[in-house]
Amino acid sequence: MSTEGLGRLQGAGRRRWFAIFHHFLVNIPKEITSLPNLRNFSVLSSNLVGIIPASMFNMSKLQYLHLGNNSLTGTLPENLCDNLPKIEFLYLIKNQLYGQIPSNIGKCSSLRELSLARNGFTGFIPQEFGNLTILEGLDISVNHLIGEIPKEIGNLTMIQNLYLYENNLTGFIPQEMGKLSKLESLDLELNRLGGPIPAWIFNISTIQFLSLSANSFFGSLPPNMCHVLKNLQGLYLAGNYLSGNIPMSISNCSRLTIITLLSNEFTGSIPDSLGNLRQLNVLQLSDNKLTSESSSQELSLFSSLANCMLLRHISLERNPLNGVLPNSLGNLSSSIEIIYAFGSGIMGSIPGSIGNLSNLIALRLDNNQLTGSIPTSVKGLGKLQGLYLHNNIITGTLSTDLCNLRMLNDFNISQNQVSGSIPGCLGNITSIRYIDLSFNKITSSVPISLWNLKDLLELRLTSNFFNGSLAPEIGKLKAVTWLDMSLNHFSGNIPSTIGDLQRLIQLSLANNNLEGSIPSTIADIQSLEYLDLSHNNVSGSIPKLMENLTYLTYLNVSSNDLRGEIPSEGPFTKFTYDSFAFNRALCGAPRFHLPPCQTISRRKSRTRKTVLIAIILPGMLSVVIVAGLGTVFHRYKKKSKIPSQTGLSSLIEQPRISYYELLQATNGYSQENLLGVGSFGSVYKGILNDGKILAVKVFNLQLERAFRSFDAECNILRNLRHRNLTKVITSCSNPDFKSLVLEFMPNGSLEKWLHSENCSLDVMQRLNIMIDVACALQYLHHGYTTPVIHCDLKPSNVLLDQDMVAHVSDFGIAKMLSEEETITHTNTLATLGYIAPEYGSEGLVSTKCDVYSYGIMLMEMLTRKRPNDEMFDGNLSLRGWVCGSIANAIMDILDVNLIRSNEEYATQELECLSSIMKVALNCSKESPNERSNMEYALAALNHIKLHLLSCYRRP
Repeated sequence: MSTEGLGRLQGAGRRRWFAIFHHFLVNIPKEITSLPNLRNFSVLSSNLVGIIPASMFNMSKLQYLHLGNNSLTGTLPENLCDNLPKIEFLYLIKNQLYGQIPSNIGKCSSLRELSLARNGFTGFIPQEFGNLTILEGLDISVNHLIGEIPKEIGNLTMIQNLYLYENNLTGFIPQEMGKLSKLESLDLELNRLGGPIPAWIFNISTIQFLSLSANSFFGSLPPNMCHVLKNLQGLYLAGNYLSGNIPMSISNCSRLTIITLLSNEFTGSIPDSLGNLRQLNVLQLSDNKLTSESSSQELSLFSSLANCMLLRHISLERNPLNGVLPNSLGNLSSSIEIIYAFGSGIMGSIPGSIGNLSNLIALRLDNNQLTGSIPTSVKGLGKLQGLYLHNNIITGTLSTDLCNLRMLNDFNISQNQVSGSIPGCLGNITSIRYIDLSFNKITSSVPISLWNLKDLLELRLTSNFFNGSLAPEIGKLKAVTWLDMSLNHFSGNIPSTIGDLQRLIQLSLANNNLEGSIPSTIADIQSLEYLDLSHNNVSGSIPKLMENLTYLTYLNVSSNDLRGEIPSEGPFTKFTYDSFAFNRALCGAPRFHLPPCQTISRRKSRTRKTVLIAIILPGMLSVVIVAGLGTVFHRYKKKSKIPSQTGLSSLIEQPRISYYELLQATNGYSQENLLGVGSFGSVYKGILNDGKILAVKVFNLQLERAFRSFDAECNILRNLRHRNLTKVITSCSNPDFKSLVLEFMPNGSLEKWLHSENCSLDVMQRLNIMIDVACALQYLHHGYTTPVIHCDLKPSNVLLDQDMVAHVSDFGIAKMLSEEETITHTNTLATLGYIAPEYGSEGLVSTKCDVYSYGIMLMEMLTRKRPNDEMFDGNLSLRGWVCGSIANAIMDILDVNLIRSNEEYATQELECLSSIMKVALNCSKESPNERSNMEYALAALNHIKLHLLSCYRRP
């Protein structure tokens, strides 16, 4: 506004109203206060900046001031209300004001509505609010206020709407607030309030909306809670510690439209009387311990809710319902849009009547025990956008009826027993963005039509029996970011059109029968972060152009037939031997543990040598044969006189280290050099004469199983080679002394880093260590000729090198299965707390025992609680503690060093930690058949890491 225009306003002299809507002002002109008769001043959503002129609070006739939804900064003056005797409406909502709310606010005794919400106010709520006795509305939500709710709030007897949500308020709700007899809306959610919900709340008949969610309230709801609350429309009590039954009398709150009781500790049956709430729109009861009321297995709640003709949303997930979906499910309101009942122990088949719910948008029945096939009646769900049936026991085939779901966006039926083929018409659902058919028994090729889904974002087909070749049309998936087709029977070449997938972040074609070369066009996928082509028959060289893949953080081309030089620039500077292991003829830098690549001059020299050998060889051949026969005869005669050497002789490339060298290196195995003590011996730090630092594991031969432990380690480690296994350099053995010489790990054990006061690991460090250990176990279980079971996985057996890379150690009780075995027996007991149930009770050992130990270790890494901590007795275990808290109290179980409040990435990190906990729970299930395998766990953790890294990279 120009000064000239403002002058005209001043000239008016009697101006009572000034309003600007949706116009731009740099700041509030100080001259505005020259309008002595101004009563109403409103500048909404006008990009105002700067501070509010102090003189504005001296306009004695001002009754209405609205500066909401701007970018005003600064603090409110201490004398805020000294010269505003007539102010009735004061709205400063949604600005950037800070500091404390002045106690002087109590002098604005004419105030009827006050809103300071969505700013940055700090400090306590002024008790002087109690002087505003005619106040009808108070909103100070979404600030940083602390302390208790002052009891003086009880003096606001005229108040109708009270909003204090999203602050840091603590303590109890004061009893004095029971005098607020005109209260219609009370919102205290997202604070840190606690105690029982006061009884007076249920005696204020005017209340229409009550929100106490996301606090720490406990206790039960009164049986007669709705005797007085006849006007209640919205009940929000989610995210507390409320327990007991949901009162039957809740149906007396006949105007209820929304009930949100999720993430509490309610028990007992869900009352069928909820069906009497004829105006109910939303029912959220998830994450409790509720059961079904029916005496039969059928979930009668769905029958009773058929009376709620306005019902749109039902959330019952993660309750132990343990029942069967009734056919009356199809009688629910035709307006129903969302049904969530995942993780609730639901059994039986999906009723055919579900096709009646023609307005359904999202159906989540995953993580249950559903059987049978997907009913053909799903074709009636024409508006369905999300169909989630994963992790059940669903069988049958995917019928063409699914193709009627023309609005489908997300289709997940992974981890079932679905067989047959993918219907070609699925490629006609152009709205679809996510398809997950992984971990099933599908046996067809991928229909060409599927590659027409140009807007598809994720396609997961891993762990099926897909066959055939990858069609060139795969390049049509222009929007795809995640493509996982691993663990199938795909054959043929990788099509060059793969390079057209310009948005691809993760690509896994591992464990197939693919052949041919790696297409150079793969280097065109600049967004690529994860690439796994391992365990195929891919040949040729690694394209040097892949050095341009700036974001590539994970690469695995191991177990193929690749040859030639490994690229050395770009992302390849970060990769290790594991990325390229088990190929025929690769060469590269020494850190890859591969032969160096030959230069041109060396290749010419080799050619000349070949010519000379061709000339000389025929003449020498007869001499070699005679000499060879003589040597064999000589060795045969002396064989019985030469003692056999135990240990790792087949592995050793360095000179052996004698007993006396080890004695000198460890200063006589002194206490100062002791690094740790294990079940069968001790580990010492040793320094050789050339300055090389080693770790020397000396077996205590007084122990009965020490000899067997030494032999076991030698036998197993002789042929194992992996970045995340502790490297054995050599052994020293005679009848009275046995030791292994190991690579020294300067950062010690994971045990030290988890449980020492002076050590700390952040989220990404812990995640990297978890992935390292998972890589080691995946190699032991799936990457070697025969499965190797560690049998004693725990933090003290995970060592950290100078770069904090984790190495699994101590194979003293490990077992190697034969090719025919999947399970074996043992009498050797591992460490209590980490030991799988079947191992401890029956001595049954399989790879799933390591998976169990890994799951327990994941929980220990995130909670910093050992499984044998004193808090865990016969009634509570580490797993039980995590399982009971992950849904609504994960912050209570996490290591406090991982909780970074008010930091930039705290929310994303908390999501990732929750996802890791779910991986841990899947790994540590009671039944070995229900546990994940290490390939699945590793893939899940890599996915979590990618998600977290993408969050860190966002501006």
